[in-house]
Amino acid sequence: MGIKEQLQDAMKGAAKEKAKARLSTLRLALAAVQNKEKELRKELSEEEAIQVIAGLIKKGKESIEQFKAGQRADLVAKEEEEITVLQDFLPQQLTPEEVEAEVAKAVEEAGASTPQDMGKVMRILMPRIAGRAEGKVVNELVRKRLSG
Repeated sequence: MGIKEQLQDAMKGAAKEKAKARLSTLRLALAAVQNKEKELRKELSEEEAIQVIAGLIKKGKESIEQFKAGQRADLVAKEEEEITVLQDFLPQQLTPEEVEAEVAKAVEEAGASTPQDMGKVMRILMPRIAGRAEGKVVNELVRKRLSG
């Protein structure tokens, strides 16, 4: 079952349970996936749908930072709840050790040795770990490995 179908099923369940916050988050996610499909004029692959969900989570985390700076604990809690709901639709996240291993493998495959080779490494690495590790963390690990 694809992510779109999972979202629809989860929406039905949330509606039956009268879980308004969860239902709202699921509607938002489904709308984002459908809007991306309209934009690309094709049905999204699983990887593309995962990227849309991951993008929503990333925006939520950025919002949390802004709300914390504005001392809005109520909005922080709401965003954290939404992120928790959305994370159920992402593949299992990689452990830090697994990310390190993938980075090492990609650096070796690319034959990279300097920070200028970072683009080559990221092109190999990101499709493998899309949706399973945060890009910012991966970027830092690659940079550290190539400069050290």
